[in-house]
This record gives sequence, C-alpha cells and structure tokens, in this order.
Amino acid sequence: MTDTATSIPDQKKVGMVSLGCPKALVDSERILTRLRADGYAMSPDYAGADVVLVNTCGFLDSAKEESLAAIGEAIAENGRVIVTGCMGEEADAIRAAHPQVLAVTGAHQYEQVVEAVHTYAPPSQGPFIDLIPQPDIKLTPRHYSYLKISEGCNHSCSFCIIPDLRGKLASRRVDAVLREAEKLVAAGTRELLVISQDTSAYGVDIRHEERDWKGHPVRAHMTDLARELGHLKTPQGDTPWVRLHYVYPYPHVDAVIPLMAEGLLTPYLDIPFQHASPSVLKRMKRPANEAKVLERLKGWREICPEIAVRSSFVVGFPGETEDDFRYLLDWLEEAQLDRVGAFRFEPVEGAQANALPDPVPEEIKEERYARIMEVTERISAAKLAAKVGSTIPVIIDEVGEPDEDGDIGATGRSQADAPEIDGAVYLRNVPGSLASGDFVDVTVEDADAHDLFGVIAGS
Repeated sequence: MTDTATSIPDQKKVGMVSLGCPKALVDSERILTRLRADGYAMSPDYAGADVVLVNTCGFLDSAKEESLAAIGEAIAENGRVIVTGCMGEEADAIRAAHPQVLAVTGAHQYEQVVEAVHTYAPPSQGPFIDLIPQPDIKLTPRHYSYLKISEGCNHSCSFCIIPDLRGKLASRRVDAVLREAEKLVAAGTRELLVISQDTSAYGVDIRHEERDWKGHPVRAHMTDLARELGHLKTPQGDTPWVRLHYVYPYPHVDAVIPLMAEGLLTPYLDIPFQHASPSVLKRMKRPANEAKVLERLKGWREICPEIAVRSSFVVGFPGETEDDFRYLLDWLEEAQLDRVGAFRFEPVEGAQANALPDPVPEEIKEERYARIMEVTERISAAKLAAKVGSTIPVIIDEVGEPDEDGDIGATGRSQADAPEIDGAVYLRNVPGSLASGDFVDVTVEDADAHDLFGVIAGS
C-alpha cells in the first residue's frame, strides 16, 4: 500500500491489498483512482486506513487460501475490511471464514466496491477533485503500465472457471484503449504491457465496429490495435516497448510478427500453451495443434530472429500418462521456448476437470515438475549463454546505492523479460545519472539459467 494523495485534514483513507494476476492489479488501480476522485486518500499501512480493500484471487485453491489469509490479516490489523475480486463470487465461503467482513463484491464490480466504501467510511468532506491534482493511481512503477484491453473469455477449458468469474469476452472500445495508452505514455510510461484473458480475441465481439482516432479509422482487432500502439512516442521521442501477454496462437497472430521485426512491437509473445500432448490437450478442451505451432515458431523466428516466446505448462493433469509427459518434454526440446513456467495441476472448485478420471498422484506430479524444470532451465541457460558478448537494449527498473568502492549497480530487463515473471539484467558500475525507466544498450558479460549480467555499452 502506498500513499499517493496529498493529505487534507479529516480526509478518509483507504488501504488496498491486491492479490492475483496483473488483470486484478488493473482493477485495483481503477478502484483506487475512482475513490481518490471521490475525495479519499490512500493509506500506506493498515493502521492509517479507515477501511481496507482486499482484492482477491479465486482461480486455484492455493490462491483462495492466500486470499483468505490476507483477509484475516487485514481484519487482525485493521478490523474494517471490504472484499472484492474473483473470490468475491464465493461470498458465503468468505463470510464463513471471516464473518467480520463489512461487504463482499465480485470481480471488476467497481461501482459496488465504491458504494461499499462510501457506506462504511463516508468521506468527511466533499470530493477534492477540484482542490488537488487527481492523476490516475498506479500500483506499478512509473515507467511501466498494464493496459487491459478486454474482460472475460469465450473459451471453456476444463481446468478453468474464468468465464464463470469474469464472464464472456467483452472488448473495450479501441478508441478508449488508445486514449488510455496515449495518456499513460505522456505521463511517463515507457513500457506498455497489453493484457486480457485472451488478447488474440480482442475485438471479435465488436468486429464490425470502427473508431476514429486522430483522424483515421482503427479496427477493433488485435493486429490493428498493436500497430497503433507501436506508433506512440514518449515525451523524450522514444518508442515505448509494447509487450503482448496472454496471446492464443490463432492464425492472425502471424500478422503481428512483422510488426516486431519493424520495431513497432517488443519482440515477445506470452502464449499459454498449457501442454503439448494431443490427448491431454483434448481433455483440457484446448486445440491440439502442437505440430503446426512448431512450424509457426520456426517461421516467426525467420521473420524476427530476436523474438522471445514464453509460456506456461501444467503437469499432472488428470489422465496424463508417462508417454504424455515425455511427449511434452520432447516438444519443449524442439520448441526451444525462451521462458517457461510450470505448474502442478490443482483442482479448481467448479471446474469440469475435477470429474475427469485417473487423477495423477501428488508424488508423480512432483517428480514430473522437477523434470520439466530441469529441461526448461537447461534450455534457458543455453539461450542466455549465447547472448554473452552481444549488446542488447535494456530498460532500467531500479538503480542501487553506491557500495564501499563508490560503484553503483542497477537492475533492468531485456526485451525478452516481462516484469515480475521473467529474468533480469544486472548492470555493474553504472553512472549516477541513470534512472528507472531509462533505455540503455548493455554489453552482456555473463549469464546464468535465468539472468544476464553486463555493463552499459561503451563504458
């Protein structure tokens, strides 16, 4: 929790605990921005808050446990707690565990959350929107921002309940997305992280609707949106990085690869493959086109050799055999993905997968998880080692303090690294004028399985 508002006597303060994915973080930012416009200040701690909001995650049982623990901590530390987010759809379970909560609302129910805050912590004065500056509240560092382009999902994956929690796909108007992006970049954002439940499906629910932006029509479609985002400029005249997350590999994704080769988009795709075995994908109710994906990966790399592809995979899905798992490992060896996350299957309350036969024992899940991590770490280490001696663009996330010798270090990310989920680039002996959000060219001197180490080129 951070205090981002000017303090005014008797102004009510709201604390926020935001859990889960970046999409939930965007929800938290929107709620706090609305409350600030209504006259509230933000509290950096429990003690200073008149009410605490807990934005929960309800996707996995482990996430629900974390959410319930966070609610309990907020009650213990403050006592006045309003719950929102994905787990808010399970109000009975929340109230059974924590009957003291003041109110419970579901995912992206902004109006209900604001009404609850007004009810339990009424502002002592009228809105201060005309008295003090009211910029949007960000929960990320100033130099990067999440840009949510749609809500919900039209898929019916057997392991997922997102459509039940957040509904069917609902794309935002393209002009609204572009205005928000332009505003963020003008305010200092140098990296836009485009997010949704299914970025590739953006606009299919409003496919015939076109919006005029700066004098020309823009179709509500992933490719058109990506191209327009790539033409934005920072106040310094730089092109901000535009990073695409949650991209399902529909055929039209091929059209964004040339935009990466042109420098309009960050050469990075986050694709939720989940598995490679056709039989497992069928039980997951996901398209089983792993062979064609391998061909497309090869084609993408021919067009844009520097493209980085990240994905996540589930091991131990019901019915997954040793042959299925070996198929996945062989596929990964051939795909040579740049960044990979792996998860042990967890039942999700209400998901169709819970009724599937042949659950995988926990000890086998653990053994397969260790094996997939060994393979993916080996691939990652080799890919990063190949970068040693090269010079790459890096965005600075943090600049450290001088050590006893007066040397200053910094932490940044390459174009292959999304914040919080991928690796980092650690810089040695940087100039004191370096700041978060700066773009620099870095000569790579060393690497491990996840991170790079180097110096600013020419230093």
